[in-house]
Amino acid sequence: MIKHGQAISNPILIIPARMQATRLPGKPLADIAGKPMIVHVWERAMESRLGRVVVAAAEQEIVDVIAKAGGEAMLTDAYLPTGSDRIYQVLCKLDPEQSHDAVINVQGDVPTLESKYIRTAYETLQHSGADIATLITPIVNPGDIAATQIVKAVVEIEEGKQTGRAHYFTRVAAPWGDGPYYCHVGLYAYRRAALERFVKSPRSTLEQREGLEQLRALAIGLRIEAALIDTLPLGVDTPEDLEKARRVLGKKHG
Repeated sequence: MIKHGQAISNPILIIPARMQATRLPGKPLADIAGKPMIVHVWERAMESRLGRVVVAAAEQEIVDVIAKAGGEAMLTDAYLPTGSDRIYQVLCKLDPEQSHDAVINVQGDVPTLESKYIRTAYETLQHSGADIATLITPIVNPGDIAATQIVKAVVEIEEGKQTGRAHYFTRVAAPWGDGPYYCHVGLYAYRRAALERFVKSPRSTLEQREGLEQLRALAIGLRIEAALIDTLPLGVDTPEDLEKARRVLGKKHG
């Protein structure tokens, strides 16, 4: 049984990465401003200064690239179905003594993510007493509200607050009525026990229907707290996204 509100103090940051992306194969090694994309993500995680950073790699090429950059990476089993399974396998191998009480899952395809937002997720987990913390940002483009590729978070945020409890995640426009819509930013901070329970639970019906892994956490009763941030980091899923990331980071490092 997970005890809510227990103090956490020793996080580990794990970045899942694999070469076999459907829309952009090989994207972890795609060059952006002179560096592979996965190296940019690793650097942002290191800049957060929260703790140990490890890349959970499905292929040896990724391990080699991170090692060349001076980082730590571990090869995972190729059959693992999700990034969550990948980070849990690495956690169990690296830390059988369970010294790390929190795990931050930094997505390997968000090279524009600012390190301060990684800290925001961890601090939200630390202070809210939730099982999982994640990030959301207001949707500003009306056309994005109905776009199914943009995941909406239904979150209860009290006036004057910057965090709130997540009740649902969906690809359709929700909730009904006047008020803000929130885009989900796929970065997670887990209490260790919550991550273990999550990966050992079967996929839920709504998770399979919506294609959203976080719905499994809600289905098994885990509490997700979402923190508001003011910028949507650019995720790289398509060649067009990759070109955008190259422009953004090219200017930053130019």
